[in-house]
Amino acid sequence: NFTGVIRKRIMPCVIVDTQMEVPRPWLWASMLQEHGLDGLDERAKAALMIDEDDEEEVGAGSEIMPPLLPRLSAPGAGGLVAMLSGSVLPLPDEGVAEEKKAEDEYKTMEEASKFVQEISSIAGENSKIVDTKDGRTIGKIVSSPAPGTTVLLAQMRMDRVGLLGGDNKWSRVNRILIGDSKKELRYLPFMPLWWPDVDSETGKGKIVEEEEN
Repeated sequence: NFTGVIRKRIMPCVIVDTQMEVPRPWLWASMLQEHGLDGLDERAKAALMIDEDDEEEVGAGSEIMPPLLPRLSAPGAGGLVAMLSGSVLPLPDEGVAEEKKAEDEYKTMEEASKFVQEISSIAGENSKIVDTKDGRTIGKIVSSPAPGTTVLLAQMRMDRVGLLGGDNKWSRVNRILIGDSKKELRYLPFMPLWWPDVDSETGKGKIVEEEEN
């Protein structure tokens, strides 16, 4: 068995425009990484199923600490992609004429389609993902976006997504460059449902000890 620290893992990421509103699961993940449970409001704690008893027991490395990144199923990720694709442009206010509303919806779909095509053209296999904050490579694409989406697989540095101990945290306002493109983008990493909880010291899956009867 490998006894060192796992510093990189292949994981799915959603690529979005920097002007797009970040969905709540990633907002909460960012606050949780930055401030711990104290950084979450009551609604976030309820969504993560944390009650007052949990808060008294939880701490660094606690088994009941919620995941530091959203944990999603493939259908769940697909649903989020669909939602994101529909929010490239702001939705019209109530009372807007039906013709204007239909025109705005068409523009939204058209912009979403163009964005998906753009990401597909730049996010090729082996393309590097660079954080503009410090110019460092934080990942490499291993599988191009799924058709019609901006969901891709990349080998990511565990510390840069907040899953390995250190000063680096995943930020909801991150900005990245992919490959040779000069367009700034944002990445939203998530953990598949089948992933084990990750040990922040080793990067490995936590070993669940069975309780003795």
